[in-house]
Amino acid sequence: MPFPLMARVKPAMLTTLLLVSTLGSAGPALDSATSACRQNPSYCARVAGEEAVVPTIQGAAEIASVGATLRVLDSKTQADIERTLEECVNWANDQVNRRRFSGNSPSRKQCQEELSGIDPCGRKVTRAMQLGKEKHALALQCAEAKLGELIPGRFSREQRYRYDPQTGQKQLVSREEARTLLQQGCGDELEGTIVPDIVIHSGNPLEALAVYDFKFPCPDTNKPTWREYEKGPFAGSTQGKIYLEILKVGPNLIAPIRGIIRWLESQK
Repeated sequence: MPFPLMARVKPAMLTTLLLVSTLGSAGPALDSATSACRQNPSYCARVAGEEAVVPTIQGAAEIASVGATLRVLDSKTQADIERTLEECVNWANDQVNRRRFSGNSPSRKQCQEELSGIDPCGRKVTRAMQLGKEKHALALQCAEAKLGELIPGRFSREQRYRYDPQTGQKQLVSREEARTLLQQGCGDELEGTIVPDIVIHSGNPLEALAVYDFKFPCPDTNKPTWREYEKGPFAGSTQGKIYLEILKVGPNLIAPIRGIIRWLESQK
C-alpha cells in the first residue's frame, strides 16, 4: 500500500474513525483520508502515542470534499500539467541535439547509424536508440522537478505496476524490489509489469487520473508510436493498450514538436 493504514485503534479514536468511514468502505476511506490529510495538514492531528495521522472531527466533512476532488483532474490543472510536460520534452530534445549535432535535428541516415556494443536485450545499438535514451532521461528529470512544484504528491515518475490478469488486481513494485530481482537474475519476475513515464494520480499511485509516455522519434519526421511487446504475457499488444487495461485511463504520448497525442489519435 502506498500509505500506511492505522494498525492499532484506541477507543478515543472511534468517533473520528466512524466519521471517516462515511467516505466509503474501511480501506479506501482511510486511504482517502490520508491523501486529504497530506494535501491539507490542518484537517489532521497526530494521536498521542500513535504513529498514524488521523482526521480531526471538525475536518471530517472537508475531507470528504477534498477526497472527491483529488479523484478528478480539472481542466486547468490538466492543461498546466500537459504544458509543463511538453516544455520538458522539447527542452530535452533541444539539449541533446545541441550537444550531439550543434543544434540540428539528426538525419535519417544519422539515426540509423549503428554504434558499437549491444543493449541488455542483445540488440545492436543505433544512434536513434542512444539519442532516445539521453533525451528520455533529461525529460524525466525536468518533469519530476516541475511537477514537484505544480502538483506535489500527486504524480509518479516511472512507477512500476505488477498486474494479475486473472484477478484484475494491480500492485506497486518499488525500484528497490525491481533492482533486487534483476541483481538476483530474476528478471522474469518483472514480466507482466508496466512502467509508464508519468502517472498523475489522486495521491494514491493505484488511482491513476492521467498517463503520459515520452517519445523521441528519430528522425523527428517519424510518427510517434507505442512500442509493441515482443515477448512475455503482453506479447503482441502495445504499451498503450496494456496501460489502458491496467490503469483504466486512456494514455497519451508526448513528442517534440507534435506535443500531446491523445489515446484515440494514437490509434489511427
